Amino acid sequence: MLPPMDQHTPTAALLPSPADLPLDAAISAVTVLLEQHGSVVSLYPSSLPPAHERRLHTVRSVLESNRVALLKIDLPPLGVAVLARQLRQLSVCDFGPGIIASAARLLSHYIYAGALLNSVTRLDRVPVTMRSHAKSWVPGTQFGVLANPEPEVIRIGSGQLGGPAFATRLVVARGQLQSEWIEKTLVPEWQSQGVEETELPAESARWWGTGKLLEFAAFLPDISTLYQLVASVRREVCTWCGIELIGDRCGFCSAPLVAAESQDRESGVPKHGTPAHHGP
Repeated sequence: MLPPMDQHTPTAALLPSPADLPLDAAISAVTVLLEQHGSVVSLYPSSLPPAHERRLHTVRSVLESNRVALLKIDLPPLGVAVLARQLRQLSVCDFGPGIIASAARLLSHYIYAGALLNSVTRLDRVPVTMRSHAKSWVPGTQFGVLANPEPEVIRIGSGQLGGPAFATRLVVARGQLQSEWIEKTLVPEWQSQGVEETELPAESARWWGTGKLLEFAAFLPDISTLYQLVASVRREVCTWCGIELIGDRCGFCSAPLVAAESQDRESGVPKHGTPAHHGP
């Protein structure tokens, strides 16, 4: 978990893996969170082990609560941590839990998550050409890899990673790889407004296929920008659970908004007008 950006950003609760926390203790922990905050937005990576993901769904099912949102995010570990902090920043604003949960999909499009790797031979989460695989065997070769928002792989010294066209801050987590490429090349190319250092997430080596890496993520750090971005999207009401949301899918019950509206029209019972554009 990344530290707060300011004194107003709340901390996050971490639910340990099933191997470290019995089911009854996990249920009790989530129950306390619901009692304290009313709703729980649980963010987890798509690379989470199946047993841990089943635990999350089991806890939600046992509690029979529609106040627990389970958001599976297809971002590298450091990108997930960045997104989690952004949602924590927004949680102190005047947004309801449904808006916070559905904002995760929107904000993920503005996170540029990647890594500097010494090898791509075991990288299976980003498309890699046979030529890049072959060059992994050449001593001293390093690769810049972007996993989000668009996958990209370059050999260091022969190209430039496509970066954000807006002002961002960079967070860097150092693994077992020594390099000044981020400071001397990536920061000026991406015109990053500051660099933040953090510990390498425990899941990073497995996600990227090597422990010899530097993981990085460029993100929107300013809460006012995040607020304006989320507030600019048209709000809707989930036709299944009744919670307010943005986008085309409810973060709490996963019901697709457009599909629900289509069903209403087919049944002859309109609940909404013609849907406008719903953002990412």
